[in-house]
Amino acid sequence: MSPLLAFLSLLAELGLGYPDRLFRAIGHPVTWLGRLIAFADCRLNRATDTDERRRMAGIAALAVVVLVPAALGDIVEHLLLKLPLGMLAVALLASSLLAQKSLGGHVGAVAEALDEGGLQAGRKAVSMIVGRDPEKLDEAGVCRAAIESLAENFSDGIVAPALWLGIGGLAGGAAYKAVNTADSMIGHRTPRHEAFGWAAARFDDLVNLPASRLTALLVIAAAFIMPGANAGNAWRALRRDARNHRSPNAGWPEAAMAGALGLALAGPRAYGGVMVDDAFMGKGGRRDATSADIRRALRLYWMADFLLVALFGAVALAVLA
Repeated sequence: MSPLLAFLSLLAELGLGYPDRLFRAIGHPVTWLGRLIAFADCRLNRATDTDERRRMAGIAALAVVVLVPAALGDIVEHLLLKLPLGMLAVALLASSLLAQKSLGGHVGAVAEALDEGGLQAGRKAVSMIVGRDPEKLDEAGVCRAAIESLAENFSDGIVAPALWLGIGGLAGGAAYKAVNTADSMIGHRTPRHEAFGWAAARFDDLVNLPASRLTALLVIAAAFIMPGANAGNAWRALRRDARNHRSPNAGWPEAAMAGALGLALAGPRAYGGVMVDDAFMGKGGRRDATSADIRRALRLYWMADFLLVALFGAVALAVLA
């Protein structure tokens, strides 16, 4: 039943998103996970410990952070499935682990801000979805950052949780979201988290491997269908550039999207005042991205997302047949 759960969850999130009133009332699963991770970081990550002890503490913290929501998810799913329309109830809960609607909205807001308010408005809008220094970005840099975020978050925020929902049900989706949230909070190469966050960063890389590859293939398939996109160039960029990215996963969707749109994404950029000398994705493409390119990327994203939903629908039908 897990592929059906993933399919229904994707449809539910597309239609409903995560209502603002619900967020204001009870928060969001990511915020709940964030509190648990912050508590573990505060209690277990001691600056006086050796790196080896901090690494072991990080492994223990990750185990708790993953197993607790996974166990709760499994219990809730089994209880709800005993009720009439229980699968729909589980799907509504699981839809909170996906971000199709919000991702499209946040990236679209960058294009609107640039067109209506200029560079400063664009910088403010893109700062909501990227970690780099917005004040160092020109207009093309803002547009590239938005498109890169769209590609990477399509993998991390949609394809990966849907895939783990399809494999492990609500428990699998909750466990994935816990890993991904832990990586975003403590999986950084800083003095505080280099050792403690090592397990979170490595495990996040591992669980995102299949989704990043699937995302790239979905983008290429969408480029084959969408007028103005180039599937052949996307495939060539994927094969040539993806493995050169500093992340073992982010390069796959970014290279595919860059090639499909004829852009050069990634490359050297600043995070927290530190320059990161990353490889170009879509090497040889245009660097002068515009708000029109953001909108082209969004059309490609929505087409790829439609293909993802259709894929899970087909798998669910095959499993149930």
